[in-house]
Amino acid sequence: MERSEFYSSQAGRRIDAPSRSRARFAIGDIVKHRNFDFRGVIFDIDPVYANSEEWYEQIPEAQRPDRDQPFYHLLAENEDSSYVAYVSQQNLLADTEGEPIDHPQVDQLFEAFSAGRYRLRRSLTH
Repeated sequence: MERSEFYSSQAGRRIDAPSRSRARFAIGDIVKHRNFDFRGVIFDIDPVYANSEEWYEQIPEAQRPDRDQPFYHLLAENEDSSYVAYVSQQNLLADTEGEPIDHPQVDQLFEAFSAGRYRLRRSLTH
């Protein structure tokens, strides 16, 4: 399998990744966590784990996801708060509520909510 590298500012280092990766979800999709009670809208995707070693080590070993899969950056919400989450593909499911996300940063990144998903602001696309 061909490999490539990219720099992750979150990890503070270059990350080795497959040249091709299959993300199940896209930017603007609303998803929910498989095991925890929160949902969110995807605003960025890493082809493999690209966060710090400290963050990864804080996950209980029995629950640590494989690093070699897509990881998603979410504007997330639960009953109590809004926050940014970083979640492996194996722990996400498509959200079927069809409702928008109540997160204070949604309007900064997305311009419209329609048919159960968000459209990224045109000024942020390239």
